[in-house]
Amino acid sequence: MSKGYAWTVFALSFGLLLSDYMSRQVLNAVFPLLKAEWVLSDAKLGSLSGIVALMVGVLTLPMSLMADRWGRIRSLLIAATMWSLATLGCAVSASYGQMFVGRLFVGIGEAAYGSVGIAVVLSIFPVALRATLSGAFIAGGAFGSVLGVAIGGAVAEAAGWRWAFAVMGIFGLVLAVVYGLVVKERKLAPGGGTAEGTDAEGTARRTAKEPLRGHLPRLFSSVSVVSAYIGSGLQLFIAGALLAWLPSFFDRYYDMTPAKAGGVAGLYAMIIGVGMIVGGMASDRISAGAPIRKWAVAVTCSLGSLALLSLAFRLPTGGLQLAVLAVGALLSAGTAGPAAAMVANLTPAAVAATAFATLTLANSLLGLAPGPALTGALADRLGLLGALRVVPLTAVLATVAFLIGRRWYERDLVRLGCVAAPAEPAEAAAPAEPAEPGESAEPTEPTEPKTTSEVSS
Repeated sequence: MSKGYAWTVFALSFGLLLSDYMSRQVLNAVFPLLKAEWVLSDAKLGSLSGIVALMVGVLTLPMSLMADRWGRIRSLLIAATMWSLATLGCAVSASYGQMFVGRLFVGIGEAAYGSVGIAVVLSIFPVALRATLSGAFIAGGAFGSVLGVAIGGAVAEAAGWRWAFAVMGIFGLVLAVVYGLVVKERKLAPGGGTAEGTDAEGTARRTAKEPLRGHLPRLFSSVSVVSAYIGSGLQLFIAGALLAWLPSFFDRYYDMTPAKAGGVAGLYAMIIGVGMIVGGMASDRISAGAPIRKWAVAVTCSLGSLALLSLAFRLPTGGLQLAVLAVGALLSAGTAGPAAAMVANLTPAAVAATAFATLTLANSLLGLAPGPALTGALADRLGLLGALRVVPLTAVLATVAFLIGRRWYERDLVRLGCVAAPAEPAEAAAPAEPAEPGESAEPTEPTEPKTTSEVSS
């Protein structure tokens, strides 16, 4: 396969990822307009955002397994077409119920894209580029969120909220058509080769075709991996709430227009995405000699977001509040990278894709889905500012999960065979037997005393 074609596939896949998140996040930019036109409660607005993440979480695992069986390219085209048509359906919705159904199908369409899309890209590039490409896909989600909120807010102010959805849906359909014309399943295995690839890739594919019940024991095989799932999901509760409600926060408390509120909220969405990447990079650097330090990075990000966001939402409106809020947002999703690394370390390579789908399930069911919905329900009782003051407390539960995982991490690595068990202390040497008469003991070479650095080493 030529480098040009491989990078074309990457560019189109990245474009569909942008469309995925733009269609998901455009709703948050038009919250104030929907609330005014349909007289909706904050709980109902939150449910329109949370239902997408809920569907993504529930369906990611089964749809990823089906994509491995039916063909990844075909699955991606069906998914992109579905979420784009559903977004167009949201544009013509006449009521909350119709909008809810449209958002439900947006979530169904987006369920498999993250795991299947990155699988397509990684299958055609050298192993040495995989970390870079994975990081680019994580950043793509942040860019898509920024574009969805910023462009959606600008279009809604200029032409109405319906056109904001329409623009996102049309963009997705155009990309899906181009993707279908350019990317072909047979071209991903050039020279008439099979899609099995290397022995490791072939093993992973055959493992993916096993019944789901064969995966479960390996996906939940230790206390620490379950703690990583739970801690990651609970921490993303905060990030999900911020992504959904910051446009409304700026509209209500800073008197911003929809376009300006969407632009500022898009900047904070970018900060959250950068925090994911920076958290992963910091985790790799700090834990280079001691993998257990990944847990310390996760705990630090969690407690830091708790302190800073709690402070930010108690400060008066102004520059200081926005600055503290930015740093808190940066830390709010910084646990994503360390958590993913922990899951990779604690699950066999043969089920890595399914393990990440399980992590996505936890992130959605514990964080991204309930975050917007529960924040909206609290806002109806406490006001939006009061609800946003409660949201950071979720970090306390996430920290507890990370601390439990840290306590069990090293023994779980040993039990699962990921690292060698510590050597048993050597038994005391038996006293030497006295030499027979007439025999002389062999002289031993004198040893030099060890230096402090040698002893420490």
